[in-house]
Amino acid sequence: MVDSSAPDEARESFDVDHAFIAHLNGECLDWAGMDNEALQRAIQAQGGEWSSLVKERCPHVFAAAPVFISELQLQQMRAVIAAVEEVVNRPDTRPNTPHPNPLPPAGEGTNATPASREHCHGVFYGYDFHLNEQGAHLIEINTNAGGAFLNALLIGSQHGLFLYGTAVAKNRLEQVFIDMFRNEWRLVRGDAALKTIAIVDEQPESQYLYPEFLLMQKIFEREGYAVHIVDPSALQAREDGLYCGEQRVDLIYNRLTDFDLHQFPHIRAAWDDQQVVLTPNPAHYRRYADKRKLTQLSDKEWLHSAGVSQASIDALMLGVPQTRLVQAQDADQWWSERKQWFFKPVSGYGSKGAYRGDKLTKRVFEEIMQSDYVAQRLALPDERKVCMEGAEPQSLKFDVRCYVYDGHIQFVAARLYQGQTTNFRTPGGGFALVREVS
Repeated sequence: MVDSSAPDEARESFDVDHAFIAHLNGECLDWAGMDNEALQRAIQAQGGEWSSLVKERCPHVFAAAPVFISELQLQQMRAVIAAVEEVVNRPDTRPNTPHPNPLPPAGEGTNATPASREHCHGVFYGYDFHLNEQGAHLIEINTNAGGAFLNALLIGSQHGLFLYGTAVAKNRLEQVFIDMFRNEWRLVRGDAALKTIAIVDEQPESQYLYPEFLLMQKIFEREGYAVHIVDPSALQAREDGLYCGEQRVDLIYNRLTDFDLHQFPHIRAAWDDQQVVLTPNPAHYRRYADKRKLTQLSDKEWLHSAGVSQASIDALMLGVPQTRLVQAQDADQWWSERKQWFFKPVSGYGSKGAYRGDKLTKRVFEEIMQSDYVAQRLALPDERKVCMEGAEPQSLKFDVRCYVYDGHIQFVAARLYQGQTTNFRTPGGGFALVREVS
């Protein structure tokens, strides 16, 4: 929902702008599709074993149709991202200006030094938006957004083809990613040589996006790096750092969802002691992705008191749905208003434990009241009609994810799905190519 304080002319512009985009996304237009055969050739080019793994493990990872967005929608998403950057980087809002829902400071309870927490930016931030006739609405920020390398393959497969609209991506994305990781290393270690990278996740071979880990490994090994895909238990702590076998790990690409690393003290200690470059790390999560941050970003009075510029406040009021901390003493009010809200666990990820208020049972609602949750005003996603051979046309919901590094968009992707949240289980759904229409 758009905040009532947002400029009326901005809301009217979105109403007009949305009509043509809704038409493009609401029809199966032959001239506005993508080349699925080219995508299949790109998948096969990665090798038979890898392509078979994709087909077996994640058959619905790539959507059957592109998603169209307008120049105005893209401008608004850029403005929201820039406004978030201003808020999190203002000295008087770090760790926080007093707020009814204060955030615990990054590194709380550790001996982490400012250098170990602040030097690198954090790779693959995902700003997730719902688009509708009222504009673009920031649903959440992720600091370990998956799918970047798979989307690079999808975007690259369509390069040079005649497609309607314009790609929303930097050129040569693989090189952009390589340069990003090198920059993360350089910000902490300067001119020292980066030799060994560990992609770390719990039981990585069982993860849905394991094929992406293999793709990244192949890309970075071509650059001369030793790359290991490992469970945290495979990393041994020694006096001078973390080791994978007999190789000392220089940099960890962190895909763990224990964002503070409480379950992995050996990794946390190595990061605290600056023995390894960890990206993204707990400080990045606290500054950007803790769900309570959304209560600040949607609080006009707090933003004013924190000295945030009026332009950024306007962008946030237009682009961030009101978000509040759920407290048990307000249970009666939450129940009566539940249909207006979407409930999310403070430390949740991947849509786990998230519920639309109008779908809540009394039992689940009572569990929410006893847990750490935020509630966000409903901002319903738009839909994309998908037509596949031998199947009835279907309309799928979609969200739009801006992959961001150091405040700048690297590329924009969409995710098509059925149900309450993205799930990569819908035929015709998955990561979708995004095309901007001016």
